Amino acid sequence: MKRFFKENWLVLVTGVVVGLAALLLQALGNPKNMGFCIACFERDIAGALGLHSAAVVQYVRPEVIGIVLGSCIMALIGKEFRAQAGSSPATRFAVGALVMIGALVFLGCPLRMLLRMGGGDLNAFVGLLGFVIGAIIGTVFLKKGFNLGRAYQAKKTEGFVLPVIMLVLFALALLVPTLFNASEKGPGSMHAPVLVAFAVALVVGALAQRSRLCMAGGVRDTVMLKDPHLLWGSVAIFVVVLVGNLIMGNFTAFSFLSQPIAHSNHIWNLLGMVIVGWGSVLLGGCPLRQLVLAGSGNGDSAVTVLGMMGGAALAHNLKLASGADPGVNEAGAYVKYAVTTNAKVAVAIAFVVLLVISLCNILRKKEA
Repeated sequence: MKRFFKENWLVLVTGVVVGLAALLLQALGNPKNMGFCIACFERDIAGALGLHSAAVVQYVRPEVIGIVLGSCIMALIGKEFRAQAGSSPATRFAVGALVMIGALVFLGCPLRMLLRMGGGDLNAFVGLLGFVIGAIIGTVFLKKGFNLGRAYQAKKTEGFVLPVIMLVLFALALLVPTLFNASEKGPGSMHAPVLVAFAVALVVGALAQRSRLCMAGGVRDTVMLKDPHLLWGSVAIFVVVLVGNLIMGNFTAFSFLSQPIAHSNHIWNLLGMVIVGWGSVLLGGCPLRQLVLAGSGNGDSAVTVLGMMGGAALAHNLKLASGADPGVNEAGAYVKYAVTTNAKVAVAIAFVVLLVISLCNILRKKEA
């Protein structure tokens, strides 16, 4: 046991802090089971910038900005800031968009999946199964030689592009908020105080940079290297959120029905997260890890983050994103959300595109 904590203490501490941060932000105003959700929050920022017109999900989320800047500061302090780019940026943009579409079909990134699980949402356990399946598929392709090519050293200014963009965005949101769209109702209107959310996210970003916390990386390393080190961070997040919800009275019972901002169409919860897991492994990290890498100077991850925001815009403009179950109707029957035909087609296309990218980049390994 002593050896276990010695080897895993940092990722465990990071998981505990992320879980506590999510509980705090939820208590201070963020939507239920959404103290942190990278996909949802990037979607909200895309809406705030006018990239989509879904009025209920538009807000400049300081959590995303804080994670990028926190990881940037920690990387500079630890002398781990590396400006690099050039590893198939267009492919990464496309896969980032697909990961976002899958996440919005499920209604959450891998981090929110853990938070939903800790809140008693059984639909998130279905999502977990899909995520693990997808991550294993991606890992199989890695073992067969999948490679997006090496990244090359770039000018230091290249590595600061996304952190500077985020800093400017945060300053404008504070000083000239009328520049941006802002939801008056719905999830986008529910948020913790700006400065508190930003400060909490700075800490999360810094710890995630040091610990390399990554949900997709945890599955990948366990399958490929027999090393579950990163998985313990995810376990810590789930346990802390579950216990916290029980203490705070936010947990009622494990159920598929009437969960906050969730739907109970199991096949689409599963398939959406298969896309997220598969795409995240191909990219080298889950949505949270992409923010941290971008803050640490990785230009390819910065492109991936922009691809995710583009995917969020497509998801809402083309009616691919899911909605929550309407719940009990006047007749007393429980009504499930009907996943759109557009979303089903998009999921099928995403599987085909991920397969093509996976196969083509095995062939390219011999050329690298």
